[in-house]
Amino acid sequence: MKKRLVIIGNGVAGSTLALKLEQSERFDITLISDESPYFFSRTALMYVYMGHMKLKETEPYPRAAWDRSPISRIRGKVHSVDLNQRILQVDSHGEKVDLGYDTLVVAAGSKPAFYGWPGEHIDGVLGLYHLKDLEQLEKWAPNAKVCPSAVIIGGGLIGIELAEMLLSRGIQTTLIIRESHFWTSQLPTSDAELVESQIAKHHLNLIKEDELSEIIADTNGRVARITTKSGRHIDCNLVGITTGVAPNIDFLQDSGLELGKGILVNSVLQTTDPNVYAIGDCAELIEPSQGRSAIEAVWYTGRLMAETLANTLAGIPTHYNPGVWFNSAKFFDLEYQTYGSVLPETKRPSSERHFHWRSENEEKAITLAYHRENKSLLGVNSFGIRLSHTVFDRWIQEQRQIDWVIEHLKEAHFDPEFSKTHYTQISDAFVSNH
Repeated sequence: MKKRLVIIGNGVAGSTLALKLEQSERFDITLISDESPYFFSRTALMYVYMGHMKLKETEPYPRAAWDRSPISRIRGKVHSVDLNQRILQVDSHGEKVDLGYDTLVVAAGSKPAFYGWPGEHIDGVLGLYHLKDLEQLEKWAPNAKVCPSAVIIGGGLIGIELAEMLLSRGIQTTLIIRESHFWTSQLPTSDAELVESQIAKHHLNLIKEDELSEIIADTNGRVARITTKSGRHIDCNLVGITTGVAPNIDFLQDSGLELGKGILVNSVLQTTDPNVYAIGDCAELIEPSQGRSAIEAVWYTGRLMAETLANTLAGIPTHYNPGVWFNSAKFFDLEYQTYGSVLPETKRPSSERHFHWRSENEEKAITLAYHRENKSLLGVNSFGIRLSHTVFDRWIQEQRQIDWVIEHLKEAHFDPEFSKTHYTQISDAFVSNH
């Protein structure tokens, strides 16, 4: 007899797991989501707003395939979990439903992190994570006539995405960050300054070393202005909160599962209840791999967790191994890739050294991190230069020395515009400075 496998969340983690086990003889699978009946690519939401894609085009798998699948799908919100009875209480279409399970997987994702600012719940204040955030954005900022100006609180990748979206519709936009440079929680200053040149080029007003104090509404209850801790008063019609995300685990607070910032899991992604697992943004590893965070809210780790857990549930116990860190994004026209570890000044140990090169027109740059003593490669940040993931993953794992990396850099070339002229310039700069 098949066991009942219930998965909460149909994002990349939940959907990948369901599809991997779709033909399993072990499970009847139920997938629950209160966001959308079909899995969509969350990172593509910005392109829907900018008019480059339609929402349906962000769905990696055809709807007909889902409709033919043996996977049961419930549109609903889970309110509570009873571990003893193995029952979920689900609100589906306004009705409370009790749903039993034998094995439960929580893949509930993240939610925008708000920090209790006065006025944060008034009309025109939103994050950028869920489909409903996109719907609210269309409502409150359809064009510059309805929304002449906007303020974004917090930088990072989501902040820049939201800024690009708003600017594409002619909305004057101000970005406020606490740091002295953009995203210095992740980027060395030299890299942050390059991104800031893109920010200036695209007429995004950047205010540094300041914080939100209060959001003030007009007489209709709509955003009218904000104040900052330094005493600034900025009129605006929309406030975007992009100060990070937090695991979406409020419904588990009284469940009995052991929680930290997320749902605590071991190396096979199992919680403190042997019948419950967690994957994706909401999972917090008790013992993360060296150099990796306990919670990593990125697309590829959610997918990798799902693939790992699919093996375990299929009878092949598999330990989660995220490998070498990587990520990619775009700061307006500037493409960004990172492999391994390139730490900012605030986190950098004395054993880590950096080599930074930037082209004369400042449209291309590369930062290589390496160990001060043994010279082994630790990581790379590249801007406007496409590097091979496979090559840098191998070099970092092989602990190639920085001199060797510089000499063989063209082997990692993945961009026809990254010419031999740049290789020579990079090599000459390295020899000159190191």
